[in-house]
Amino acid sequence: MVAIAILAAGKGTRMKSDLPKVLHPLGGKSLAGRVLESADPLNPDKRIVIVGYRAELVREAFAGLPNLEFVEQLEQLGTGHAAVQLLPAMKGYEGDLIILNGDVPLLRSDTLVKLLETHRKSGMAATILAAHLPEPKGYGRVFCSEAGQLESIIEDRDCTPEQRQNTRVNAGIYCFRWADLERVLPNLSNDNDQKEYYLTDAVNFLKPVMVVDCDDFEETLGINDRKQLSEAYAILQTRIKDHWMRQGVTIVDPSSVTIDDTVTIATNAIIEPQVHLRGNTAIGVSRIGPNCMVENSQIQDGVTLLYSVVTDSQIGAGTVVGPYAHLRANTEVGENCRIGNFVEIKNTQLGPKTNAAHLSYLGDATLGTQVNIGAGTITVNYDGKNKHRTVIGDRTRIGSNSALVAPLTIGSDVTTAAGSTIVEDVPEQSLAIARAPQVVKLGWKPKWQRES
Repeated sequence: MVAIAILAAGKGTRMKSDLPKVLHPLGGKSLAGRVLESADPLNPDKRIVIVGYRAELVREAFAGLPNLEFVEQLEQLGTGHAAVQLLPAMKGYEGDLIILNGDVPLLRSDTLVKLLETHRKSGMAATILAAHLPEPKGYGRVFCSEAGQLESIIEDRDCTPEQRQNTRVNAGIYCFRWADLERVLPNLSNDNDQKEYYLTDAVNFLKPVMVVDCDDFEETLGINDRKQLSEAYAILQTRIKDHWMRQGVTIVDPSSVTIDDTVTIATNAIIEPQVHLRGNTAIGVSRIGPNCMVENSQIQDGVTLLYSVVTDSQIGAGTVVGPYAHLRANTEVGENCRIGNFVEIKNTQLGPKTNAAHLSYLGDATLGTQVNIGAGTITVNYDGKNKHRTVIGDRTRIGSNSALVAPLTIGSDVTTAAGSTIVEDVPEQSLAIARAPQVVKLGWKPKWQRES
């Protein structure tokens, strides 16, 4: 049995925000959300989040997650004090407890698995995670035997020059046998400069203790301010992009591209410079970019997407979109379509081989197969109070600069004359003309010329 507890009670003063630090976003997920996710492969029996500052926001952020409890730390008096708050919630529990920090979001699941397996194999009461920092100044150094048992943790200010050469530091992540930790928690003291209770004191009570080195020190980096948040995002992005390039995705200029780790990309896809992929997006074997933003959308194989924004939409295979198109709000574009320059589409479904090549707005509409939308066409879908739908049948051609006033149904094989304002339904296989006759007044001059 294993339980996890996440320390998430602090305000995070250096973030300069009313939002609890652990709820700040990193690549589309909160810091604490990433920590919770990293522990999922352990299949924990209990998951506890220790809350404090603006606890209601943290509870709300994770409401509905299964097997999750909240424990309140009314005063933030150190990591040991936070662990003491677990005593009622963990009463009678038999198993191991991993204590994580809600502001250390880059920890990999494999590292936690390694920590737990080493702890159980050693049979010791506690195991701590350590990391080798290239610049460990200011961090307490961890000294251990060749067998990996902890010998001492010495604060940086107390180290000799020789001891400061040791780059192994305490990562602040622990695995305890709960029964042993439960026994020593009441013995913690705040007899120190900060008047706080520390988990390192519990470790000292439980010697011998095992030490596990983290393979990548960047996993253990904490977030205390916006600069560190930015640095963590850069690390996360490097991981994500390296993964997809190793999977056979071409990313032309990785430094200009951002990809959430919720995105999936097919092998042989091409991601051009200045592309940003967000949320629950899936990219097929397609060319995306340059200069595109895709969020919560599905892009099938063979799509070309240029200088465009796509949100909450689907694009069928072989379709070309852009430049400068905007697809949003439940738009579905069929196979082998053409969505061209300065076209906006919202809550609209387009059948296969349908084209809207330039300068159009299609909102709340359903278009059939092989429809052609002339330049400057708009669906007039809003009457000031309600939205209305436009339905256009197969193989219909809408003339340039047409206004289609919804609610409206236009049948299949229809042609509308350029410049028409269509306000009534049009039957199939017909021509619709809705414009005033042209009037030419010979010899006409404007008033100011007539009066001069």
